[in-house]
Amino acid sequence: QVQLVESGGGSVQAGGSLRLSCAAFGYTYYNYYMGWFRQAPGLEREGVAAIYTLGGSTYYADSVKGRFTISQDNANNTLYLQMNSLKPEDTAMYYCAASTKIWITNAYMLRKNEYNYWGQGTQVTVSS
Repeated sequence: QVQLVESGGGSVQAGGSLRLSCAAFGYTYYNYYMGWFRQAPGLEREGVAAIYTLGGSTYYADSVKGRFTISQDNANNTLYLQMNSLKPEDTAMYYCAASTKIWITNAYMLRKNEYNYWGQGTQVTVSS
């Protein structure tokens, strides 16, 4: 079993920055992919950024490219999401996720169905 615990959410003004963290506990050896997803009220959960934990390759949603950066600290089993130039439309609950699939094609890295472990989420609110 794997437990994921997010932190770092909060309220900021547009143009501000936040850094989300996701601590992974348990049997994390087979977390080959990890990602950040978000869900705004009334909308589907969408993928924001993902990383292949063994090689470090990353993948981003077009809406956050150039503004968000996903990274990992393997020694401490922690995933990060640095969010800069935040916009009101970034307001959502942000979730950390892990996948034990050995391989996910790039086109599927942001699909929620590819991930089998989820955190409880951390709220990000961006005001204009």
